[in-house]
Amino acid sequence: MQVADTVYAKTDAGRAEIGTRQHRLAPPMRSLLLLVDGRRETAQLRRFGETLRAPADAIDQLATLGLIAPLGSAAATPEPAAAGPSQAAQRYIALSGLMSEAVRENLGLRGFMMQLRIERCSDADELIALLPDVTAAIAKARNPEFAREWERIARSAVA
Repeated sequence: MQVADTVYAKTDAGRAEIGTRQHRLAPPMRSLLLLVDGRRETAQLRRFGETLRAPADAIDQLATLGLIAPLGSAAATPEPAAAGPSQAAQRYIALSGLMSEAVRENLGLRGFMMQLRIERCSDADELIALLPDVTAAIAKARNPEFAREWERIARSAVA
């Protein structure tokens, strides 16, 4: 178990995982891995994990897989100072969260297949292409005006 003020950084394997997806991490775990940058303390990463609905032990899981390590260990190297989640990663995280929440809130169990489609998206552009389908499902479950307003808010959040 990690100490609350431990700072984690991606290992070489963690950076490789971003591109290869070898471990087939669940979307919340992958998003959390993207946020590990060698500057954020464990407590802050845990809060991000809760927001992303990652498992409570997500940081431990990433460390066990060798994708992150405490800063200062031989395996861990911090991201360059200007790094952090790229703008594309931030758009993806924000939009996938908004879409998943909307499906959960408005479609319930009927939204299971839509949720799977959201989770299969690998970047913000794929999520944006899926927006009309999510909007149509929300319109059917709630009403068209509500759905249009939701889509307007979702698009403005990632503009």
